[in-house]
Amino acid sequence: MIVTGNGTPTALAAKSATSTIPIVFTSVGDPVGIGLVTSLARPDGNLTGFSNISAELTAKLLDLLSELVPQSGVIALLVNPNNPNAGPLIRYAQEAVHAKGVQLAVLKAGTEGEIDAAFASLVQLRAGALVVDPDGFFTSRREQLVALASRHVVPAIYAHRQFVAAGGLISYGIDDTPVNRRAGIYAGRMLKGAKPADLPVQQPTTFELVINLKTAKALGLTIPQTILARADEVIE
Repeated sequence: MIVTGNGTPTALAAKSATSTIPIVFTSVGDPVGIGLVTSLARPDGNLTGFSNISAELTAKLLDLLSELVPQSGVIALLVNPNNPNAGPLIRYAQEAVHAKGVQLAVLKAGTEGEIDAAFASLVQLRAGALVVDPDGFFTSRREQLVALASRHVVPAIYAHRQFVAAGGLISYGIDDTPVNRRAGIYAGRMLKGAKPADLPVQQPTTFELVINLKTAKALGLTIPQTILARADEVIE
């Protein structure tokens, strides 16, 4: 059997490689929309796994960032164009900012150099804050992203705690550790004969909010008490 990590691209690669070997995927934004499974309740075929609902989560990230930097008239969204989930994510973000009356600047980066170029354009776009797509490539480049956000003095929000632990400002998203544990349980059940089609795709039900006060101070930001009170972890 196959267990994939690091998001949508690896899950799609596994699906294209075999239609018979059981596959458990993790961290996929929209498994139905991109054609991995026919439905969440009855996946059909040889795949099942765990969604991170990244597109829907983007609206929450924008909400938190707007609460943190209410004076920002332009919010940038960094996405990886090589990820099939980028399109739905952009649409969710556009709907969210439209309701707030602010502008959305979409930045695209699929390589290390393109990340540098995206940040260089923030000043020209007059973006006062940044949302980073919960993409596997970006997670692997978190040190670079956090350093660039610091260098350009831009408040940025991420979907994974690892970014905040590396010096990022704030994150809101799922904890991957229990998800990976449940993926292992699914794999064990399949090795004992369970069929992927009979195991529903699971969506996250709990999320964690992590804040780095040291980074906030370096950016000249005061974290509102309304956000601090909701935080699951505060790094000082």
